Amino acid sequence: MEDAHAAVLNLDDTETSFFGVYDGHGGSTIAQYTGKTLHHKVRENPHFDQKEYRKALKGAFMSIDQDLRNDDNFTYDPSGCTAVTALVTPEKKIYVANAGDSRSIISVKGKAVPLSEDHKPGDQLESQRIIAAGGFVKFGRVNGNLALSRAIGDFEFKKNASLPAEKQIVTCDPDIVEHRITENDEFLVLACDGIWDCMTNQLVVDFIREELARKMSLEDICELIMDLCLAPESDLGGVGCDNMSIMIVGILNGKTEQEWYDWMASRALASKKTDALGNTISSDTEDKTNISAAMNETEVTEASIENKLQAKSS
Repeated sequence: MEDAHAAVLNLDDTETSFFGVYDGHGGSTIAQYTGKTLHHKVRENPHFDQKEYRKALKGAFMSIDQDLRNDDNFTYDPSGCTAVTALVTPEKKIYVANAGDSRSIISVKGKAVPLSEDHKPGDQLESQRIIAAGGFVKFGRVNGNLALSRAIGDFEFKKNASLPAEKQIVTCDPDIVEHRITENDEFLVLACDGIWDCMTNQLVVDFIREELARKMSLEDICELIMDLCLAPESDLGGVGCDNMSIMIVGILNGKTEQEWYDWMASRALASKKTDALGNTISSDTEDKTNISAAMNETEVTEASIENKLQAKSS
């Protein structure tokens, strides 16, 4: 298993919560180190206490990458990892920082709203940076090899001594999105590309809401999504054969955990309607018939959050 995750409900008694999913490739060492360390880097950054959370997040991403490069144990490590993280602050804001092709979305009244953008080598701005740094894009991959254009680690693509870290062929420089929490916000999802290769943003939201209407726990819903995305013939490769991690974070917004579950069940049921034949259909559900069962190795985390939060992992 090359993936790692972190769920820290109260970052050093600051009433700030941190969640992260790290999709490793080429080995697990960078992902595991990042999963254990990045949230500490965020908290230790001097901008954190000034509530300059964007600067704290970027500083943490850049710092952990540099620390790894300076550590003899990692200098020649060929592995790397994506990082999609969410910082939930007492000011009722969510700051999502992303480097790579893992992804975060939020359900706003049943609508999937993206909070990150996948970093792919074929994207215009990404390819321009790659080429300017001396690399190339072939078959949609960095130097014909790496299928994503930003990552922690992957030091073989960060050797141009004349360029800053942000301008390297592969950079760990994160995009950061700020979202103000409202009463219509329901839950946050962070997941690696193995999930998004099998399900669209809206389909993930629809699936979660439908299972919440059935009184399913977030932990069990994570398991169901994993099962849904599991390839029946994993040794053949392709969609559904990647390592997968998913995290669902319930936005309590002043509710207890049980009140949130009841609230979500009623909202999900209210969004359904009955057709002319008396069949119940969802007003916001996409066709599920094209989903293959996907995934081989699994890692599941779920959490419910506000300023004080509860979380579970399995």
